[in-house]
Amino acid sequence: MVNSFRKLFSPILDDHSLLNIFDFCRPGVFDEDETDKKHILQHGIWARERWWYKFAQVCRRWRYLILGSASRLGLCLLCAPRTPVEDILAHSPPLPLVINYTNTYSRKITTKDEEGILFALQHHSCVRRIRLSMPASSLQRVIVAMGKEFPILEYLFIDPQIYDDIGFTLPETFQAPRLLHVALPNCAFKMGSTLLATLEHLVTLLLNCIPPSAQLSPNDLLQRVSLMPHLQILQIHFYSPAARRDVERQALVMPIMTLVTLPNLRWFEFKGIGAYLEALLPRMRTPLLEKLQITFFNQLTFSIPTLQPFIGSTENLTFTSANLRFDYDGVNLEVYPRKGAKIYALCICVLCPHHDWQVSLAAQILRVLRPLFPSVVDLTLKYWRFTLSSKRHTRASITQWQEVLRSFNNVKALHVPDSLIEELSGSLTAHEGLGESPIELLPELEELRYDAGGGVSGAFVPFLNVRRKAGRPFTLVPIIAPSPRTPTLSKLQQIPQSARMAQPGVE
Repeated sequence: MVNSFRKLFSPILDDHSLLNIFDFCRPGVFDEDETDKKHILQHGIWARERWWYKFAQVCRRWRYLILGSASRLGLCLLCAPRTPVEDILAHSPPLPLVINYTNTYSRKITTKDEEGILFALQHHSCVRRIRLSMPASSLQRVIVAMGKEFPILEYLFIDPQIYDDIGFTLPETFQAPRLLHVALPNCAFKMGSTLLATLEHLVTLLLNCIPPSAQLSPNDLLQRVSLMPHLQILQIHFYSPAARRDVERQALVMPIMTLVTLPNLRWFEFKGIGAYLEALLPRMRTPLLEKLQITFFNQLTFSIPTLQPFIGSTENLTFTSANLRFDYDGVNLEVYPRKGAKIYALCICVLCPHHDWQVSLAAQILRVLRPLFPSVVDLTLKYWRFTLSSKRHTRASITQWQEVLRSFNNVKALHVPDSLIEELSGSLTAHEGLGESPIELLPELEELRYDAGGGVSGAFVPFLNVRRKAGRPFTLVPIIAPSPRTPTLSKLQQIPQSARMAQPGVE
């Protein structure tokens, strides 16, 4: 196809027009996929750096034109697995280098690949991006070779794959004054290192699985990020609950410091314990924050009084729809800026395996964040497990579910999965001496959608009858999963309106 284009148009196009076409064909290496968090944080598919290879091989004119405009077209040489790095560097023009080696199940990093990485690192003045994901034993030899200055390095991602409570460290002689994006899982960096002291241009900082040996106190963290005015994405993940005491001690000994404003931060993600976050949030201001994700290790109580004021102080965090998901290992509250959005604006997750504990935690979370959700009009419940707890209709479970629903007084549409129908309907129906009247719950509800087929199709009818008598009716909408043999335009098939009106038992 490239040769056909050359024969048809190249003779009649001047160099400027050709360059515009080449520029248009250039892939966005740092593009963002709204549906893929990992893709966003690791910044695209770097194999596309080879996009210009075929164009340069078409004819001499194209080759000279492309290589003569290397800076404008952002040309780089890709050093990746199964590529002869020495031959490429020996027979190619002096272009910036991209080192991209990731160890996967389908492609292992070989000894030859390690030699290629070490050879490419010898050209440290030409390296623009580094992404390494490989076993710690092999990675250590590579890290030692990085003890130099990388004057044009913009992106650094190092993943040892297997994490521990010690982590790896970068050489003290490693310097990269132009770094824009840093992702260092399991890195035991020192707060006084020269690397962190020269990151004033940083846009992305991802510190995952921070080991206890890093000794990262909230005060140290805030002091460093306060020197990064261009920071847009900040991710702080601690290694595991095993480091809980160390992190709590670091949070408790934090001295009072001045308020830190991160004027360009769009995405903040935290994983750890509440004490650390509680020490962090009162001293942070993020006026342009658009996405907040918080994960807590296994805990049975949720008490972060500073969280609601922190979220309320932002300008761009808006909420319209919410998903409350009960998973195998925790409860997740995901709130979206608009209906149909693929990426949440707020996500609160607490790691906890038992369903009854998860409902209790959901009630506690929503009790804290309730003032933030008056604009939420769409609520979806999800359940991704095989079995429910046997104690589903105790006084505690009923009041906890009612606490959850009370946080969404303006919800107009509620979707309930079949696995939660019996449990939720019991909380929506008045019980003698248990909870509050169903008339007071979900007062603005207009539509209740539920997954039919679980043998409990009439479970919400008593709730509907009570609401009708009170003059607050709503519509029950059963959803039937289509048969695999039945062609359908969507994954779920709604029962027609005529069938909805003939609900058995509806007065």
